[in-house]
This record gives sequence, structure tokens and C-alpha cells, in this order.
Amino acid sequence: MINIFKPAEHKELLPPGKIDSSYKRLRLQVFIGIFVGYAGYYLVRKVFSLAMPDLIDLGYSKTELGFVLSGVSIAYGLSKFLMGNVSDRSNARYFLTAGLVLSAFTMILMGVLPVATSSILIMFVLLILNGWFQGMGWPACGRVMVHWFSIRERGTKMSIWNVAHNVGGGIIGPLAILGVAIFADWHAKLYFPGFIALAVAVIAWFLIRDTPQSCGLPNIESYKNDYPDNYSKKFEEEMSAKEIFFKYILKNKLLWSIAFANVFVYLVRYGVLDWAPLYLEEAKGFSIKESGWAYFAYEWAGIPGTLLCGCLSDKVFKGKRAPVSIIYMVLVMVSIYMYWTSESILTNSIALICIGFLIYGPVMLIGVHALDLVPKKAAGTAAGLTGLFGYLGGALFANIAMGAVVDQWGWSGGFVVLIGACILAILFIGLAWVQENNGHNGIHK
Repeated sequence: MINIFKPAEHKELLPPGKIDSSYKRLRLQVFIGIFVGYAGYYLVRKVFSLAMPDLIDLGYSKTELGFVLSGVSIAYGLSKFLMGNVSDRSNARYFLTAGLVLSAFTMILMGVLPVATSSILIMFVLLILNGWFQGMGWPACGRVMVHWFSIRERGTKMSIWNVAHNVGGGIIGPLAILGVAIFADWHAKLYFPGFIALAVAVIAWFLIRDTPQSCGLPNIESYKNDYPDNYSKKFEEEMSAKEIFFKYILKNKLLWSIAFANVFVYLVRYGVLDWAPLYLEEAKGFSIKESGWAYFAYEWAGIPGTLLCGCLSDKVFKGKRAPVSIIYMVLVMVSIYMYWTSESILTNSIALICIGFLIYGPVMLIGVHALDLVPKKAAGTAAGLTGLFGYLGGALFANIAMGAVVDQWGWSGGFVVLIGACILAILFIGLAWVQENNGHNGIHK
């Protein structure tokens, strides 16, 4: 392990009178840190989608741009899994910040260097790099979450933190509009959000701390008196990569079930998100401002949708994640049909908002479920496995195959793919529900 990424060393416990006040202050501080930091990742993750209409005007085809866009999904899926394992053995403060800085610089280079958008290969390589650096964000946040928040509060906290996806992803629409207005250059859609992301990285570094023990505090289970089933003091010790993979990941049947479900949830998520600006401008006649604000509305609609989803799974379904995910995916399917068949700008905008409101709920719940199924020192790897399936399966298909499908069969062919993905997601989530009811609850040994 590179020295700078080594987990922060445990410090001597603070005096008993200072523990409660310090814990409360630092829990809020680190939560804000990972929220702001992960929102920053989204400022530079998918900005390429907003530049695709300009690249179409330069003569690139949808199939070519879909291939380029796949670079993020390929690299991110692999990175989230492999770097997730590294993050389980790293200091989250440095790991998250480093990934965001490197990702931001990659997109700044793509925007400011003329050669960067001169060929498919160069754009593909740059998005591969961006995707790899992006894979350092979620696992680091997951490490912070499982060390600072106990299992009975984690679902609610994760649903609030998950809003960072929508805050960051939604802001890039207005940022792109602002960047083009300031610089009178469509390349500003790429580099302007990158400069903002660098500032966010500085803020995150100042706020985030690695573990409670590194701040002179007891572990979260002791502080909250909230221990998971079969909790062991061994779970406070750093684990080897081999132990994480072979003991807690590969044999975890329920984890694999939700990973397969994630393929189709992500296909829907990115099949809509990545192609929305081009679809709205080309098929529905939206202007750049109208599509930018629709993109913004799609992302920010996920905020109340995610919070409601977490609340329903905790309060109504007593911690069961599958039932509410199935309900959400059925409603996503209805909204996609509306998005496909509607003609007016208003109706299309409403349909896109409905999809955004609904799709992030299942995305969030699968992530929470993965964290709950393993000891906290294996959290990044567990979340990385579901991310690997989501990105190399669902998002990659949404990038490459959606472009080819639309080129061959038009936008109607693309929507048939999205509706089919909804159906398959529902079936795999249902399978996970059956496994849970049959007593398969992961491995906590």
C-alpha cells in the first residue's frame, strides 16, 4: 500500500467527557465531507453526455459516441471493484480526494486540448482514465459510512447521502449552460465543471476523517450499542485482500443475486440519463437550454424519490429492500413508456422527472444492501461487486448497444430495450427477495 493511502492509525481514547460531543461533531463533519465530495465526482463523471450533440455536429455517429462513452463504464466498473478492495485498506480521506482531483484534471484536459476531441480513440482513452479515477469515490464513502454510522441507522443515512448523486449530476446541466455562456465555447461543458470539482476536492479533504478510532473515539458499534448479528472484534482489524474476497464476497449468495439485479437497474438508469440530451434535442425538438434544464430536473427529482424509498424500506417494509425496489421499477417502466410516446415538451419533461424520481431508489437500496451483507472492513469490495455488474453489464450496454440500437432501429428500438430491462430487473430483485425469505442473509461470521 502506498504510504499516503495507509489507514489512519488508532489514537488513544479521548477522556470520557469529550467522547459524546466529539462523536456528534465529527459524524456530522465527515457526513458533509463525503456528501460534498461525492457530489463533486458527479460534476465530472457524465459531462461528456452534454457535449455529444456538439460532437454529432462535427460528424461523429451515435454508435461511435456510444463506444467512447463506454470507456467510463468499463473502467468504472472494474475500478469500483478493484479499487474498492484497495479502499478497504486505505485512508478514506486521502483516497476519495485523490480520485476526485485526478478525475477533474482528466476532463479539464479533454476540454482544453484541441487534440483531445479529434478522434474516437483519444476520447475513449481519456474516458477510460476518468472512469478509473471515478471508481475511487463510492468505496471510500462506503468505508466512512460503515465506520461512522451503525447498522440500524445506516439505511436512513445512506438514503440522505445518496442524494449527492443527484445534486452533483443535476448541477452539471446549469454548469454547462453557464460555462458556454462565459467562455462562448462548447468545450466549456467539459472543462468548466472540472475546475469546480477541484475546489470541491479541497473542501472534502478538510472535512473527511478515516475512522472514529483514528480520532481517539471508540468504534461506532460500542458508541451506539448497535452490533450486527455475529459481530466480532476481529471486524475492527484490517483484512487482507484474499480474506475479503474468498471469505466474505465470493461465497455470499445474496450479494450475487443483487449484483445481477443491478445490471438491469443500471441499464435503465444510464440508458435514460446518458442519451437524454441527444434524444430530447433530436427526437423531441428541445433547445440546449431546455434539454440542460430537463437533465437537471431528472437528477434532482431523484432526491425526494430516494429519501422516500429509504423511508418506505425501513418503516413500511421493516428493513426489507426488495419490495419497495420492485414497486419503484414497475413505476419506472410506466414512466419510460410515457417518455417514449409523449409529444409535448411539458409531458416529456414530466416523464423524465418521474423516471429520475424513481430510478435512484433501487440504485441506492442495492448499495445499502451490499454494505449490510459483509463486515465493515469488506464494505468497499461488496459495493464494488454490485458496481462491477452494474457498470460492465448495464451501463456498458447502455453506452455501446443503445447507440447501435438507435442507429439501426431508431429511438423506438432503444425504448424496447429499456422496458425489457425493467422487466428483468424486477425478476432478479424478486429472486433476491425469495432468497431472503428462505434464510439467505449473507455472511457475518
